[in-house]
Amino acid sequence: MDMREVFTIDGRRFSNMAGFYDEVERVFTFGLDWKIGRNLNAFNDILRGGFGRHEYGQPIHIQWLAFEKGVRNLGKETMDTIVEIILDTDHSGHDCTLERL
Repeated sequence: MDMREVFTIDGRRFSNMAGFYDEVERVFTFGLDWKIGRNLNAFNDILRGGFGRHEYGQPIHIQWLAFEKGVRNLGKETMDTIVEIILDTDHSGHDCTLERL
């Protein structure tokens, strides 16, 4: 059985992209003395690991609470792009699975 570490993005904690990046920083980083980039390329980098929560290249599982709220707030096109980044294990340098709750 795949024993991936689980990370939970809480869609109730944000309603715009700035809030999304704050949530990503809260969930996936620890102990940084700098802010992560506020763009989707930086989000992809964070998923690779090595920022205090999981090791570089470590496979992870993402649970996304209130996923549909994200679709409403960020827009379907943006959310589709975010999901594509999460699930693109061929070209992204990370190994993530996603559960939409």
